[in-house]
Amino acid sequence: MTVKKKGATEAAGEVIKGGFSLNKFKKNKGFSNTSVKFKSQDWIPVSKAFQDIVSLPGIPIGHITLLRGHSDTGKTTLLLEAAVNAQKQGILPVFVITEMKWSWSHAKTMGLQFQEVVDKETGEIVDYEGFFIYVDRGTLNSIEDVAAYITDLIDEQRKGNLPHDMCFFWDSVGSIPCDLSIRSQKNNNEWNAGAMSTQFGNHVNQQIMLSRKESQKYTNTLVAVNKVWTARPEHPMGQPRLENKGGKTMWYDASLIITFGNITNTGTSKIKAVSKGKDYEFAKRTKVQIEKNHINGIQSRGALIMTQHGFLADDKKAIDSYKDEHKHEWTNILGSSDFEITIEAEVGEDNLNREMID
Repeated sequence: MTVKKKGATEAAGEVIKGGFSLNKFKKNKGFSNTSVKFKSQDWIPVSKAFQDIVSLPGIPIGHITLLRGHSDTGKTTLLLEAAVNAQKQGILPVFVITEMKWSWSHAKTMGLQFQEVVDKETGEIVDYEGFFIYVDRGTLNSIEDVAAYITDLIDEQRKGNLPHDMCFFWDSVGSIPCDLSIRSQKNNNEWNAGAMSTQFGNHVNQQIMLSRKESQKYTNTLVAVNKVWTARPEHPMGQPRLENKGGKTMWYDASLIITFGNITNTGTSKIKAVSKGKDYEFAKRTKVQIEKNHINGIQSRGALIMTQHGFLADDKKAIDSYKDEHKHEWTNILGSSDFEITIEAEVGEDNLNREMID
């Protein structure tokens, strides 16, 4: 006698007929259907020039965005553009500055709103106040300190003591060691990478992503600048590659990764105003590439002009317009209103001295 096995659909049908209710079961176990719902995707806008080149509205809210590349390639410019617009949206910018290259003057030029607190007796600026939070190496000495600081603010937010969505701007990953490196007086990258994985991959980064759920009152975002180094090719005929200082925790957890410049060098070209033997470097052309995009999948690359006021499109019309807008400032520097714009040739990859690559 042959016994016919029941198919999955038939078996499920018999269970349902028997009075089983999956919805009732989930309710009895406290599994709420609302826990699977996420908030609609919103963005912190950045300059139109940047939006056009990457085909994205800006920085995705509720996600981790990683900005990586060599020094002076546009990472801080994008960070400040996002911070300025976060402030306008009522999202509290939280600056975690461990690289110690912060400039309040540059932030003001970019449009960040704050008040300078001046000592009445000396006339010196002693503090800055406004809709932001700022902390640097004066308070934070290790990766663990940074993680604890971010976690504390999220806890205060959850308690109702900090009633704002927040965007954390960390500049930069790889610029600060872990506790073990400090205690041993050896800045060991493997130890630092381990601390990043433990503190951020297993905790802080999860807190950021979980804030996207509808069940969470506030939504938090993390924009992290990551210092990089150029690694030797894995194969004799291979190409050098960029590696992130502090390990790959942010790489794995980031929803959006934007790389600036070349792999083996900055890849930037200087743009100058020149008059009567004097020149003034007012901008740089930089390359930009979307390397990872788990928001809408778009990956693009191109070139932009970065200035102290933000990004411009890489075309003559945009540069000439910027020149006219700031002509009076450059006249004071060059001593003349009659000047020309010169642009260096594009900087290519330097793959010749591979033995010199660290």
